[in-house]
Amino acid sequence: LGMGHKDSNSTSNALAVQLDSSGKVKYDILARQGQSKDKIVYSKLSDLLPVEVVAENDPSLEKPNQEEIDDLTEKTRQALMKITNSKIAAAMPVRRAEKQGPAEFIRYTPSQQGTAFNSGAKQRVIRLVEAQVDPMEPPKFKINKKIPRGPASPPAPVLHSPTRRVTVKEQKEWKIPPCISNWKNAKGYTVPLDKRLAADGRGLQQNHVNENFAKLAEALYIADRKAREAVETRAQLEKKLAQKEKEQKEEHLRQLAQKARDERAGIRVVASDPKNMDSEERERDLLRQDRHKERARERNLARAAPDKRSKLQKERER
Repeated sequence: LGMGHKDSNSTSNALAVQLDSSGKVKYDILARQGQSKDKIVYSKLSDLLPVEVVAENDPSLEKPNQEEIDDLTEKTRQALMKITNSKIAAAMPVRRAEKQGPAEFIRYTPSQQGTAFNSGAKQRVIRLVEAQVDPMEPPKFKINKKIPRGPASPPAPVLHSPTRRVTVKEQKEWKIPPCISNWKNAKGYTVPLDKRLAADGRGLQQNHVNENFAKLAEALYIADRKAREAVETRAQLEKKLAQKEKEQKEEHLRQLAQKARDERAGIRVVASDPKNMDSEERERDLLRQDRHKERARERNLARAAPDKRSKLQKERER
């Protein structure tokens, strides 16, 4: 019955041990199992290093010679010219038919020989000509069909340092305080004021005073000082003008009093005719009339309201 014997047709996923050029086991076969042959799989430490470090004498890294440079330059120029000509032709309003390539001749020898086949000829010459293309014909096939991409190659492995225990200091540094709101406190937490101020972010702000504030303050101080000086100068000037006017009035009154004393002493005879009075005499008469009216007014006030008289006298003395 074949009991206990392994089936020769059974499939197994066991891999054969393979060695590399240095005699070490190639463990990257495990990573490549089930993948396509074109897929890049990084499985060694040397895969993380650049090619310049791993293979310094690689011929592909050598500088190309002048012939290769010229050949590559010519190919690049032809490709650019082809793209440029196609864009120029597409931009033109009227397109002409593209130039056909030269005809090719192919010698054909049929496998079946005889008079019944191929009209009795042993060989035939076939002329191959490119078919004429209508430039105004719309495209026959969809060329914008999107094809899904195949699986990409896995990225290079990221090497991490070995895990270590977290210290108490690192735990405190990684501790994130809860959010503190100045408007809502749904759970009724009692938050100290220093914690609220710390959470407010005021300590993180740096108050920077613009230098223009100092310039503005200095300009205002200078303007205020100049305004005060101007007011003081104006007040002194007005005071001097008032003093000068007062001195002129006193001098004028002194002259009038001197003339009055001279007239009383008989030095000068006063004319009774008002037409012969000069201007000084008329002014003296007006002054006498004003003083007479003022004395009459004071007498009337003294009779009617003695308190008001004392107030007026005090104001006059001031």
